[in-house]
Amino acid sequence: MKKILIASSVFVLSASAHHGVASLGVAGLEGPGAPLETTSSALIPKGTFLAYARAENIDYKLNTSAFDGEMQSHDYFSYTLGYGVSSYFNGYITMPYFTKKEEGSVGTSGFHDIKLTAVLGFKYDDGLMLNPQTESLDDLEDWHFTSSFNLSLPTGDDNVKKRDGTLYDPGLQLSFAAPSFMFGLSATKWFGENSTLVFDGTYNSFLEGSYSDGNKMKFGDEIRFNTALAYKLYTNKAKKLRFDGTVEANYLNLGRDRENSIDQQATGGEILYSTVGVRVFYQNISATVGVKMPVWKDLNEASLQQGAEGNEKSRVIMTFSALF
Repeated sequence: MKKILIASSVFVLSASAHHGVASLGVAGLEGPGAPLETTSSALIPKGTFLAYARAENIDYKLNTSAFDGEMQSHDYFSYTLGYGVSSYFNGYITMPYFTKKEEGSVGTSGFHDIKLTAVLGFKYDDGLMLNPQTESLDDLEDWHFTSSFNLSLPTGDDNVKKRDGTLYDPGLQLSFAAPSFMFGLSATKWFGENSTLVFDGTYNSFLEGSYSDGNKMKFGDEIRFNTALAYKLYTNKAKKLRFDGTVEANYLNLGRDRENSIDQQATGGEILYSTVGVRVFYQNISATVGVKMPVWKDLNEASLQQGAEGNEKSRVIMTFSALF
């Protein structure tokens, strides 16, 4: 078996105004590529740690003349530590940090709910099997898959108040005030040499959270389907350097938020995003930059929605990761 030279690993976590979903992936100097948002099916090698940081800046359009307490902009950071428990099982812990700004005010800023993720990797080679301990480059051309489970715990502050003593809108709080659960599947096909095709689907559900002012909020469930093409643009094996380009289609179906058991107007809908990015690998590190923008949307009460998915003026994503 030819040993694969792993250049770096990539953990991707994308978050929005008050929703979030995690996706996972690993990529190396040789072998399949990894997109920015779509979940790759490669795992961290056994006994190896992954350190990952992500920064995302989002500016939203204001669609109504009277601002209603939603966000104008959103800076998102996440810090992740992953570990390869075995060749087919990975575990991750993620600490998100949000800065959420209202029009004309600072808004809220701080660490959000902690996230725990477990990932199981398997492949198809004359039948489904768990990922083996080692694989050759030829083996990596088989279809690879992952199933994942993500749990967020309400560790953030759900009682952030304005200067007048009233609570911020739940979408501006630093916690969902209740756990959330996410289930996901991914599929990856490397065609050898340069091209990698990736698919994934996830379902994310939030429990109802209670706030100190007596209000209750259940954020809308999320269904996501993504597909991506990663293409190797340049490789220098002597310097352990690689550049990839990625293009993705990202579909999101948002359920309505429910406040005090009542479906909320101007929430939920469907959005199709396009994400274009560049990834560089150097030895055991990786860095990415990409732009994600809505290309089609069908939002509920669209003219009233603001500060949420589908109404971005711009969304820029940067990541940095290291394998050790």
